[in-house]
Amino acid sequence: MSKTPPAEQHTPGAAFERVLTILDTLRTDCPWDRKQTMLSLRQLTIEEMYELGDAILDNDLPEIKKEIGDILLHLAFYAKIADEEKAFNIIDVLNSLSEKLISRHPHIYGDVNVENEDEVKQNWEQLKLKEGNKSVLAGVPGSLPALVKAYRIQDKVKGVGFDWEDKSQVWEKVEEELQEFKEEFNIEDPSLIDQEKAENEFGDLLFSLINYARFLNINPENALERTNKKFIKRFNYLEKISKKDGKNLKDMTLAEMDAYWDEAKKLE
Repeated sequence: MSKTPPAEQHTPGAAFERVLTILDTLRTDCPWDRKQTMLSLRQLTIEEMYELGDAILDNDLPEIKKEIGDILLHLAFYAKIADEEKAFNIIDVLNSLSEKLISRHPHIYGDVNVENEDEVKQNWEQLKLKEGNKSVLAGVPGSLPALVKAYRIQDKVKGVGFDWEDKSQVWEKVEEELQEFKEEFNIEDPSLIDQEKAENEFGDLLFSLINYARFLNINPENALERTNKKFIKRFNYLEKISKKDGKNLKDMTLAEMDAYWDEAKKLE
């Protein structure tokens, strides 16, 4: 049996050292932890990130604390596996992070002057190119969900000045893309629709809407997820109350469902 881990610590360094000590023990003594690889942890890490995102949207601070801990554990675990493979260790990770933060903030640790947040972002992108990135968009992960990726692409190119001057121009683009989509889709005979072209036009429309949201300082991913949660809450109410009233959704008219839906909205 392994030695009991050290008691709760009260400084960041000591508390983090406690986690690393426990992880070392688990890696040698626990069959599950011993079996893990970077690849086997990957999907679990993605799930933990989504759970943290949900907790943030719900403003659930106890859950946020828990999920931050889970993610920290995963990051330490990756570093532990890399250390076993003689690639790098957690100290290398932390030192590399500190050096990057210093080099990417010359307006704090150097003699560069900035006027606002936009200039900070522009400097950040230029520094990344100097560090060896071949493209401003190289830092956008290919596996990001499409909506998040579109937002990040637009934000990235803004950092080098490739952006609209005014939100009214972006809205004109939204209307233009909407009209093009309607022309492809608004056909009486659905069999005549060019599905691939309609999909392309719909993608352009979404991209322009995401761009407009950015100009309004709206994060489209957060906005859509809040709407998802709102819809789920209202539909769950519809299911619960209609069942309580002895009704079956399959047998109800849309008007009857809408009545319950309106009740759910009023309760909010």
